[in-house]
Order: sequence, then C-alpha cells, then structure tokens
Amino acid sequence: MSTKRSAPNETGYGGDLRGIGRLTIDAITGVADLVESVHATIAALPGPFGAPVYDPTRGLTGQVYRGVRGVARLVGGALDLGLAQVAPWLDRIESLPQRDAAISALNGVLGDHLDETGNPLAIGMRLCSGGRPLPSGRKALGAALPQAGGKLVVFVHGLCMNDRQWRWNGHDYGAELARDAGWTPVYLRYNSGRHISFNGRDFSARLDRLLRDWPVPVERLAIVCHSMGGLVARSACHAAAQARHGWIDRLDSLVFLGTPHQGAPLERAGSWFDTVIQLSPYTAPFARLGKIRSAGIQDLRHGNLLDSDWRAHADRKRAGADARADTRTPVPLPKGVRSYAIAVSTDARRARDEGDQRRDDPPSGDGLVPVASALGQHRNPAFDLRIPASRQWLGYGLHHLDLLGDAQVYAQLRRWLKPARRTRTP
Repeated sequence: MSTKRSAPNETGYGGDLRGIGRLTIDAITGVADLVESVHATIAALPGPFGAPVYDPTRGLTGQVYRGVRGVARLVGGALDLGLAQVAPWLDRIESLPQRDAAISALNGVLGDHLDETGNPLAIGMRLCSGGRPLPSGRKALGAALPQAGGKLVVFVHGLCMNDRQWRWNGHDYGAELARDAGWTPVYLRYNSGRHISFNGRDFSARLDRLLRDWPVPVERLAIVCHSMGGLVARSACHAAAQARHGWIDRLDSLVFLGTPHQGAPLERAGSWFDTVIQLSPYTAPFARLGKIRSAGIQDLRHGNLLDSDWRAHADRKRAGADARADTRTPVPLPKGVRSYAIAVSTDARRARDEGDQRRDDPPSGDGLVPVASALGQHRNPAFDLRIPASRQWLGYGLHHLDLLGDAQVYAQLRRWLKPARRTRTP
C-alpha cells in the first residue's frame, strides 16, 4: 500500500468519507428546510402569484422540523468523530485519477459550499507537477523539479476539472511543449466552484511566490488556460496589477482555449429557471434547488472576473431589477502581453472562402461556449478584447473537451510558443 498521494484536495479517501458524511447531513437538513417552507406556504394559502412565505412553521409542527434538523446534526457529529479515527489510515492509499475526477466535478458544482463549511472534500489551491503539489522554497522546489528551465508555462484547467486532466486523448500539451520547445510545465489545481475573483487573487499570490522560488532565472512566462481557467487567469492578471505582484511584468503569453470571455449560455438557462420558478409562492421554495449551482458556475453567466461583478448582480436580483443585465466592469487584457484565443465549432470544417464568418451563418459553438465568446468578441466595444485576427484560431468538427487533446490545437500552441527571444509586444 503506497503512502504517496496525488489527490486534488488536502486529504485522501478517509477525508472523502468524512466529507461525504458532512455533505449528507447538509442535504438532510436542507430537505427539511425545503419541506418546512412548502408546508408553511400551503398553511398560509397565498394567491397563485402572491408573495412567497418566508416565515417558518409554528407550534408543534415547527418543533418537529427543528427536531429533525437537530437529530441529523447530532448523528452527523458522532459519525464525523468516528470517521476521524480511521481517516488517517485511509488517507495513505494512493489516489486514483477516477477519484480525483469525481472530487473535482463535485467541487465545480458545490465547491463554494464545501469551502465555506470547511468540508474535507474542498480542493485547496496548489501549483503541481506530475499530479503532486510543488513545495515552497527555492531549494525544495529545485529538488522537486531538477529539469526546471528558464521558460515556464503554467496550465490552468476549467470548471469541474483538475490538473491531471491536461493529459487527454493521448495528448499531454505540457510534456509536448517541454519536448518540442523547451518549456517547463507547471499545473494549477483549484476549487472551480469558488468565485472566479477569489481564485484569481489566490492564483496571483501563488504564482508570485513560485517565481520568487524558481530555481533558475525566468526568461519567459506563459499561461495556457482551458475554459473557466482563462477567466481565472485574467482575474489573476488584474489582481497582480492591483497588488503589484512581480510576475505580471514577466508574463510573455496568454493562450485561451475555449474561454467564455463573454459568458456561457448554459448558466443563463439556469438563471432563467431561477426567475420562472419564483413567480409563484408555491414553487418559490424549490428555487433553492436551482441555487445549488456554485458561485463559480454562476460567474460564468457573464464571465465575471471581479468581486464587484458578482456583487452588483446579486444586488440587482435583491432589488428585483433585470438580472439578465451585464453588470461587469470592463477588464482589458494585460498590456504588453501576447494574448491568443482558440475557439472550436461542432460544425464540419468549412473553407473560409465559403463564408464561415458570415453574419447570416455564424459557426456554432463547441457545445458549451459560443465562438464569439471564446474569441473575446462583444458588440459593446468596452468588453471586446480586441485580440488580433493573427492570434485567433477557429477549428471545426471539435467539441469543448477536444481542446484538451487535439493535434491541430497543439500545433497552434507550439507555433505561438515556439522558441524565441523574449519580447513584450502589445
């Protein structure tokens, strides 16, 4: 039995059991809250489109619901205490990629709740290599990365994924760039259910420490991002400028793979469900089911990067204003950094002379992100990222996850990150 772990969160299988136990108790108490809310609404008999009932049930009925929640928490506390005794032994078992993928998916959906409640299932942010967190300190980092060179590329994964999933469909972009262009790959692992702005600040701070500890002088720094990872990287660039972190001055290239710069339609559909279900007081209690979507997922609606973005949206919802309005603050790409965008379409490949960019026949998206959003294009000039056409690439017959392991996508990466003397151009 191996004592080495490469888990995405801070614990292993023992911590998983404790986390699942706590999550189960949270679910039981949540269901009790939902049932009590429905019970109170029916008892009050409001009109079909009247105001929702928020008061809890009273008298004996209220005592029953409080008793259910109290017993659940008592049982959960005893179960957690018992599992804590065996968890250290189970944590010694080496983590499997399938387990890591399941934990990462759970964090994408419930990561903000896991983080706020201190659940062992919550993923802690780490910079990793080979699936294992990198140590701090120049000497320890040099021992962990004896192959470290002066060209550093950091890979940032997307929603519900982790650092180990950059090895996809027979491709490993990090290993291939190391082989073909001399880059040293490092991978970010983070809880994709947290607000993008939270992850952006943490990423900036960790990247700043990494460059201070890097065992050799850093000649070039590049960040390659997939999906939500691009929003996290952009948020980190903004946070670095605000905190005056030195790494932003060394950043050479930003490559976005299917990043929803202008938002993702699927999250907008979820927000529409929230609005419709709250029209009647009899269905309003079930709106909390729609709110199970994590803060990270909700940030994808418009591509929120800053605290002010999601706070403004929350304020508008509380005030009853149009929640569909774009409440973001425009955040341009960092100056002097070469920024590239790759978008793919599920359409079969079409030649450019057939008019694949025609306004009346735009290419479809990749199943999750529209092409225009992935290329940073927006009708409002304040939000348009203005990525030059020479730094854009559009592939056909590919889906969102194909961006992680496709020969054409890698060919573009290699072309853009080819060996060259480091320069910073607008």
